[in-house]
Amino acid sequence: MPSKNKPLTDKELAAYEAERDLAADLLQAIYEMKSSQLNVVTSPVIEARKKTGLSQSQFAALMGVSVRTLQGWEQGRKQPSGAARTLLAIASTNPKAVLAVVGQ
Repeated sequence: MPSKNKPLTDKELAAYEAERDLAADLLQAIYEMKSSQLNVVTSPVIEARKKTGLSQSQFAALMGVSVRTLQGWEQGRKQPSGAARTLLAIASTNPKAVLAVVGQ
């Protein structure tokens, strides 16, 4: 298995791929999924949105951001601003209050 501390050189990557048994890797992944050995990590942004029952586009409009920005937050690629974090916290703890604001 390659080291997670530094990127592989092209030569190291080629050697790793040459030795890799993709079928065995896939079977191992299926085994882990079936035996619940995987930990699914979810985003607090996803949780807040799901508690409101809104789609990504609806929730993005509520937050005043693009769907792409919301997706970035949900995937952990971007961090919401202070005001957005506050609204997300409210949506997470009291989704009815957020829905009342948008008239849902």
